[in-house]
Amino acid sequence: MAETIKITINGQEFEVPKGSRLIDVCREKGFGIPSFCYYSDLALQASCRMCLVRIEKMPKLQTACTTICTDGMVVTTKSPEIEKAQRAMGEFLLANHPLDCPVCDRGGECELQEMIFDWGDLEERFTERKNAQPEKFLSPIVANDPQRCILCKRCTRVCEEWMGEEAIEAGNRGVNTVIGTYGGWLNCSQCGNCIEVCPTGTLLDATYRHETRPWELEQTVSTDIYGSDGMQISIGSRGGKVHRIVARDRYVNGLNGEFLDVKARFAHGFINHPDRLKTPLIRYKKGGKLIPATWDEAISYVAQKFKEYGKDVGVIASCRLTNESVWTLKRFATEVVGTENYTVSDAYDLDPFFDNLSAPLCTHKEIRYASTIILIGGEPEEEQTFTAKQIRQAVRNGGAKFILVNDTPIRLKAQASQFIHINPKSYDAFVLALIDESRRSEACKKLGIETKELDEFFKVVKETEGDLIVMFGGDLSAEAQAILANSAHIFAGEKRRVLYHPLPLYNNSVGANDMMKGKKPLVEVLKNSRALLIGGSLHEENTKFLQDKDFIVVQELFETETTKYADVVLPASSFAEVDGTYTNNTGFVQRVRQAIEPLHQSKPDWMITFLIAREMGVDFGYNFSASTVFRDLAESVEPYKGLRYPHLRDESNPVQVKHKIWERKDLSDKLAVLGEKVKNLPENAQKITETPRVGHKLHRLTTLTSKTPEFHLLANGNPKPENLFVSPLLQFNLDGTPKQESWAKAVSVSDRE
Repeated sequence: MAETIKITINGQEFEVPKGSRLIDVCREKGFGIPSFCYYSDLALQASCRMCLVRIEKMPKLQTACTTICTDGMVVTTKSPEIEKAQRAMGEFLLANHPLDCPVCDRGGECELQEMIFDWGDLEERFTERKNAQPEKFLSPIVANDPQRCILCKRCTRVCEEWMGEEAIEAGNRGVNTVIGTYGGWLNCSQCGNCIEVCPTGTLLDATYRHETRPWELEQTVSTDIYGSDGMQISIGSRGGKVHRIVARDRYVNGLNGEFLDVKARFAHGFINHPDRLKTPLIRYKKGGKLIPATWDEAISYVAQKFKEYGKDVGVIASCRLTNESVWTLKRFATEVVGTENYTVSDAYDLDPFFDNLSAPLCTHKEIRYASTIILIGGEPEEEQTFTAKQIRQAVRNGGAKFILVNDTPIRLKAQASQFIHINPKSYDAFVLALIDESRRSEACKKLGIETKELDEFFKVVKETEGDLIVMFGGDLSAEAQAILANSAHIFAGEKRRVLYHPLPLYNNSVGANDMMKGKKPLVEVLKNSRALLIGGSLHEENTKFLQDKDFIVVQELFETETTKYADVVLPASSFAEVDGTYTNNTGFVQRVRQAIEPLHQSKPDWMITFLIAREMGVDFGYNFSASTVFRDLAESVEPYKGLRYPHLRDESNPVQVKHKIWERKDLSDKLAVLGEKVKNLPENAQKITETPRVGHKLHRLTTLTSKTPEFHLLANGNPKPENLFVSPLLQFNLDGTPKQESWAKAVSVSDRE
């Protein structure tokens, strides 16, 4: 148990952990202290001077953000002296701050505005020229109004500490200090966290600005549809349209604080996109057109066809669907069709990991405070962005050791205390080197590394006290994943706790794997089925297996490569239109909440499957209620036993399902297969030396991200426009080529300069 000390705040005595920061303690105990520059878990700035307090035996007022609590400390947070000093700081900030609240996107949720309102009238003793600078664009999705900046430098710190990019920084000095970027254009991952933490309207969401006022939006807490980290979001909707997405922490303390990535924050254009499927579509003959139909016609037609094919029907679920939808598809396969031909369409199978898991899954908080982190393969900064942020902060703010094993010098190399640069696609050899000491020398040759690098690796592991986290994903073969997942004993020690962290690619990869226990390999289901029910779409490389199928039904939001082969296409609702759950890569079961009514004639995926089953004579008893579906799956899926929606209400205290922890297994058969694979690896491969460009995976166009126009510019090299005062979308075609009619004419030459 942590050592505690006693301090007195405003006459009340409290017992607090030793080493606590005074501003955090005061806020936890209910004593509000204003601040602009302070942000928990970021490097201190101490520039706004708003968090002033009186500490007994100190001659001047002190900043609470820089003060560490000591035993016997006596603190006063409210007094005429303190209020006068804080009012003076507010007065200074308003001296040259533009009073354009009626047209500012932050009006209604601006921290400066709220703080001034809290105090009522302020004296205006200064007469100074207001800042007058034009609003401009820093990228296709980040706009900047520099005149509103109060130089809290939150944006520069999150860019450096959270993202490790240092793309935005303070320039000039004194009264001429401005926040900007080299060359005036942001070539970064475009996460938008600088927008999120900005306390005023200086940095703005260019996909949302000027659409609504914040108080007109209905806020719905939900979960990110893209990444497996399960970042909590708040969907801002009005009149059946989703206008923006922000991090949940803006309203309530959540899993990821105010952190989101570019897709979670900005790529929501697909929800209200005009290309959404509007009605059921039926292709009555092969090669014919898809014809609009009513739901009754479509469900009846599908049910009749599936009855004809019987057990020859295969069922495939996308790992983007909710747990409720995947579970219903499995029940359809086993109870309605009576087949074991069901599976999940994912980038790689998670069964080898979870069927051999020998230590618990870690949480993202445990990553942040880990002693040692081992990352084998993967590229979290592009695919599991919150995991990458926690790694960076664990190293920078927590002093963690970070060992990176990769065939590519990814950007996280900058945080690594040891980078083991292996030959391309030789990850299996690294696992063999860890497991089989007798073959370590041979494995090192295949890896293209010296054995002393492994000695250094084991030395760091042996010296670790505290949490040691092992992360890996689909870069390893199924055999290597199984062996490594069952090898906690290699890393364990008396003062060490070993935790695992998988790196699946999609928002519900873990949940879909949990729901579809007993699933077959995807290719096997595709080959062994004459008819298919597909929830979502297949990866493009797998659509070739659909060409010779007799009958295919697809539940989707848009027409895709998969729907080209479909005989019936049923319009599904997006994540913003349904209730349900996802399970993230740490095992947290998280709510997905309906923010708007289902668009057009779309229905939730689980409801579509339920209607087909009922038409075929099997009623699942769901009574059109998502909570009933969840109760049904929670009674059948072991790690979810006893869970109900009310247990998942508080995202600041998430529920982690406990996957089975296996004892050490005899995996000699898998080790033999692994050995053969390693034997066939080349020894003299050319190593990859180039670091991938920022956003090469984050910005790629997919069915969903392509529906947000700004993503086309990012995917096509993020070209810098001639005129930063006009939207890049007006100056470029979506393929990144300049439009013939230049919008540079809209502003004079002198203004552009």
